[in-house]
Amino acid sequence: MKFPVKPLAALMAALGGLLAVSAGAQAQDKHYKVFLDMSYSGNIWQAAAANGVKALAATPPYDKQVTFKTVISGTDVQRQISDLQSMVADGADAILIYPLSPTALNRVIRQACRRHVTVFTYDSTVTEPCAYNVSSITARYGANSAQWMVNAMGGKGTVVINHGVAGTSVTKTYDAQALGVFGRYPGIRIVGEFYGNWNDATSQQAVANLLAVHPDLDAIWTVDGTYGSLQAVMKARPDRLVTIAGQSNNGYRLLMADKAMQQKGLKGLSSSSGPAVGPYAFKVMMEVLTGKLKLDRHNVEYPLPWVPYQDVKMCPGDRFESGCNVFPNGKVPPLFIDTALDGTLLPELSLASIQDGTATPGARMQALPPVKYADNLPDINCSDCKAPADAMEPNLVKPIPVPK
Repeated sequence: MKFPVKPLAALMAALGGLLAVSAGAQAQDKHYKVFLDMSYSGNIWQAAAANGVKALAATPPYDKQVTFKTVISGTDVQRQISDLQSMVADGADAILIYPLSPTALNRVIRQACRRHVTVFTYDSTVTEPCAYNVSSITARYGANSAQWMVNAMGGKGTVVINHGVAGTSVTKTYDAQALGVFGRYPGIRIVGEFYGNWNDATSQQAVANLLAVHPDLDAIWTVDGTYGSLQAVMKARPDRLVTIAGQSNNGYRLLMADKAMQQKGLKGLSSSSGPAVGPYAFKVMMEVLTGKLKLDRHNVEYPLPWVPYQDVKMCPGDRFESGCNVFPNGKVPPLFIDTALDGTLLPELSLASIQDGTATPGARMQALPPVKYADNLPDINCSDCKAPADAMEPNLVKPIPVPK
């Protein structure tokens, strides 16, 4: 028996529509168990990232679809491995991790993937191929910030290096990039270094100690702990400041933009990896988990914030809009990290989201813009892979010639 072509086509189209509606309803009705696994939690950055993730998990429709739990593994890799195993055993659908090592978690992540758990990392990365890495690590903060400092210093002067948390892929990569740039200029002398653990109090004390030995210090390179590092200089020698590159604390950006501080020698760059990478990674992970997004590659780049002292712009409201990038004095604490907000990629978040972990009233999850895939970095975000030839070079700042 033959059916007429047009009625048959109409029937098939109707069935297809019913199936699509059914699949959409099933996805809408499905409930997900999602974990955030933090590592080092003793700083403003990690708290801001975690609050942003928590706020998104409470934003419709995820407020009805997600059971969300935060686990703090601390700085012990073995404990982080044990915590991840417990999450998998507890029936996790997805886990968002701040990994302590690019390689030590690979086995447990592989076990999670075999149990059909979606695994994402944020900021720091792993080399296990089944995991998705979301990070600014390939945006070359170390190389670009170091070159900016060299240019600002005229290619000569004394520098202190404020490393981050030892062992993380972020610290390893940024350090290698920055030291590579500084090493090209014989006039640049590194006179001290320390691990500030991305903590302002730790950094302030360490810089104070170094200033006692090197009172004529010219510059400080940091990833975080920038505001504390600058405070140490301001207390030790308030009339002669430094060239400094680092994080995006609101108090630091206000000081950078202060003409009186600039006249005392302050030249500041606010960049580094922002806490917004955490909630952005959560947003990407949930679109993958719910089937809205299919990633062709497993390394995603979060854009590098970049605000030299000349480009600081005051925000009148509670969000970053119309190119503004700092809040007035008193609006937020000095240590508030401005790059916890991203008006383009994370319009759902507000100041309350970052400060309290609460959803913005009236907000709903917005669709993501197209993602940008990241370069491969062997032993950082992949194992059997090859990096671009210029992976350790600055790509935002043109190098000045080496002074003769």
